[in-house]
Amino acid sequence: MPRRRNQLFSWLAAFCLCAGIVLCAAPSRALDAGAKLPEIGLNDLSGNPVSAASLVGKVVVVDFWATWCAPCREELPMLDKLYQKYRAQGLVVVGVSVDKDVDNVRKFLGKLPLSFPITHDAQHQVSGRYQPPRMPSSYIVDKKGIVRFVHGGYRAQDAHEFEAQIQSLLAK
Repeated sequence: MPRRRNQLFSWLAAFCLCAGIVLCAAPSRALDAGAKLPEIGLNDLSGNPVSAASLVGKVVVVDFWATWCAPCREELPMLDKLYQKYRAQGLVVVGVSVDKDVDNVRKFLGKLPLSFPITHDAQHQVSGRYQPPRMPSSYIVDKKGIVRFVHGGYRAQDAHEFEAQIQSLLAK
């Protein structure tokens, strides 16, 4: 009987160890539509704080991008046009650069100036909360702070979909 109990205990211990490893090693799940807007909690490059609380009541696009990302270079001007077109109606766009070096971001923006706030997430604190599936990734958020649309990647034909989704949320 003691031998059988030891064997059972060994199996149970091995199972618990394996389950713990799997749970700890499992990647975090990307933020999906229907989730509450996670905190941004960074200052933009001008030093102004950007918080989730300050965005409630507005339609928000949180866009994760990097200077080395070719699709990001295509997407950012489109987002800037939408921001300029709809900001008077309550649209806010927040760019979150995941580059390690803020100087690279500033040089990039010197060549491609944007009118919406850009934050720098070198430590990946914010991207860790959102878990963007690829670069760029955009989260379109309603006025109540709920993520309604998630875009992973970017192609030129996505621009019409972005605008339609933003218009639908601004109309509510």
